[in-house]
Amino acid sequence: MRVWCGAVAVTWLGTTMSMQVPQPLKRVDLLTYLQAGYAGNKANLIAAAEAMPDGDYGFKPSSMPEMRTFGETILHVASGHFSACAHLRGVSPEPSPGVEPNNKAAVLKVLVDSFALCDLAVSSLTDANANEFVPSGPVEVPKSAALVGLVAHDAEMYGIATVYLRAKNIVPPSTARQKQKKNP
Repeated sequence: MRVWCGAVAVTWLGTTMSMQVPQPLKRVDLLTYLQAGYAGNKANLIAAAEAMPDGDYGFKPSSMPEMRTFGETILHVASGHFSACAHLRGVSPEPSPGVEPNNKAAVLKVLVDSFALCDLAVSSLTDANANEFVPSGPVEVPKSAALVGLVAHDAEMYGIATVYLRAKNIVPPSTARQKQKKNP
């Protein structure tokens, strides 16, 4: 019996240890990493905008007058895209389309349109042009730095959008995906 238990233990230990052999890490360059971050933010923000019911686009989780409604927050994201991504593409920014922030369909269309502009800008970045300078507020920055700013702003805005969703008892899209991975 001891021999059999010992054989099972050695087999189990050998199998377990072979499964834990570290694999070499895949290297991802900065531009690819930022483009992936942009894509993740895009998925999260569009899904958040879709998840909020039409009647709650005028909702804000505070009585502070300067706080944006959910619809205004999503339009703020789109407005940032129209400016930043026009600069990344080397064209003059066009003003964001004026839409009613309480109209989910209109706000969602503006958001999707803004991402379409950014998709063109982000996919056009290469190692060869990532250090070309573009306007950013009162200064000029490398295109790669402008992309960092875009990714950071979108991540911040998604974080804010999750507060609005949770205040309405809606699970944010990124959390829902994590739960699905754990419980398929």
